[in-house]
Amino acid sequence: MTVSTRSTARTVLDAAVPLAAVEREGTVESVHLGTVAVHHPDGTVTGSGDPDATFLPRSALKPVQTVAMLRAGLDLDGELLALACASHSGEPGHVDGVRRILAGAGLGEADLDNTPDLPLGVEAAALARAAGTAPSPVLQNCSGKHAAMLAACVAAGWPTAGYRDPAHPLQRLVRDTVAELTGVPVGVTTVDGCGAPLFDTTPAGLARAFATLATAAPDTPEGRGGAAVRAHPWWVGGTDRPVTLLAGAVPGLVAKDGAEGVLAAALPDGRAFAVTVLDGSPRPLPVVARAVLESLGAGSDALTAVTRTDVLGHGTPVGAVRALL
Repeated sequence: MTVSTRSTARTVLDAAVPLAAVEREGTVESVHLGTVAVHHPDGTVTGSGDPDATFLPRSALKPVQTVAMLRAGLDLDGELLALACASHSGEPGHVDGVRRILAGAGLGEADLDNTPDLPLGVEAAALARAAGTAPSPVLQNCSGKHAAMLAACVAAGWPTAGYRDPAHPLQRLVRDTVAELTGVPVGVTTVDGCGAPLFDTTPAGLARAFATLATAAPDTPEGRGGAAVRAHPWWVGGTDRPVTLLAGAVPGLVAKDGAEGVLAAALPDGRAFAVTVLDGSPRPLPVVARAVLESLGAGSDALTAVTRTDVLGHGTPVGAVRALL
């Protein structure tokens, strides 16, 4: 582990180090590279690779985006606020929750402008296909965030049309909030898979933001968002989703995953970490998260059970993914 220093010219491509090995019968057949940043309660950051390399945090940024919505006047708490932070599986409860957020703001599904899709969850997607259901915005995994963005616009008196535009007042507030909570100036604005603006940061910055979510006073937007994610992990992911299982196994954990192999999490005392996997695979995230949490003194049998990642041969475990940290 090395103490981080800001290095804006470096990206995760330059900074990646071996994070996990895929072993079959004791033989290493592949290795996942990536970067890990660990934020400590005294504000220092250590890491594997360069924690200050620039990357795109994808949906792991959603709890930070939601803080901006709360600052704009979004009136959600509990499970629906967790859903605003979610990449949900599209199970019936999730979809009903999105509709509840919209209805509370006097809006409907037609106001959503995220990318139409089938549910992210395997079982929910299979049921939708069997029923002949067409892809739609409300079923897409980011619909909770988009519904909350619309509700925030209504609360602030901003137009709902064009809410995805980076120049919209909501997205300008989101950008400023991302820079504030991460401590990293936003240098890149692009478009996420769901159509919302996506801002760059660093693994150190993302870990720093999650530490704030986990430790902020309960009556602040940061504390409200962190509390919702901590208390309602099913709403953040779904049945048998790795991020939901991880949060359920570690008391008080605030955790959120993102596409292209990203995960961020924080313990109640401000110990936090962020992981990005160079090849974009989510496969090593559970075992890397376990290794980091164990190094922070938060290991347990429950954590080991939900993060074990077997390598199969003819349907039988013949190896495992092993952390190299």
